[in-house]
Amino acid sequence: MYRKHSFEEKLNLVNQVLSGTSLKGLCRGYGIDKELVKQWVLRYKRYGEVGLRTKTAGYGMTPAEKEQIVREYLEIGVPLHGLCLKYDVNRSSIKRWVRDVREHGYASLGIARQRGRPSNGMGRPKKKEPQTELERLQAENLRLRAENALLKKVKALVEEEQKARARLNGQKPSMN
Repeated sequence: MYRKHSFEEKLNLVNQVLSGTSLKGLCRGYGIDKELVKQWVLRYKRYGEVGLRTKTAGYGMTPAEKEQIVREYLEIGVPLHGLCLKYDVNRSSIKRWVRDVREHGYASLGIARQRGRPSNGMGRPKKKEPQTELERLQAENLRLRAENALLKKVKALVEEEQKARARLNGQKPSMN
């Protein structure tokens, strides 16, 4: 499972790698992807401590810039870590763009991603423009029918519970 790493944690790991600690053993001990730590080391060497700060994951990039990065990766064969350093973009963002291009073509890079949980249609309906009198009355009638059905169900559940309690106490249910 993915977890965010603090700046201090990144800096600590990078310093350990630069001081000669085995990258493989270090990553195994901390349970972190080796490629991710390599990326931190490269960013640190290129940008210093600023390179280890949280990035925006390419949200401000235009579709043309994303296409250029994907073309360099797919057609020219530039390594992923090289593109990350050159364009200052997260590795996961580039991987997502490449996957989108492979599945849907380059046009998919211009489409804004829907963020957040998808709607299931069960929420409160959106406010509509002013309704005619007939529409307003039909909506009120529908709401009242739903309320009436709910109250009937509640009444039936309460009566059923009372009968069950009476049976447990050895009494026969009343007829009214």
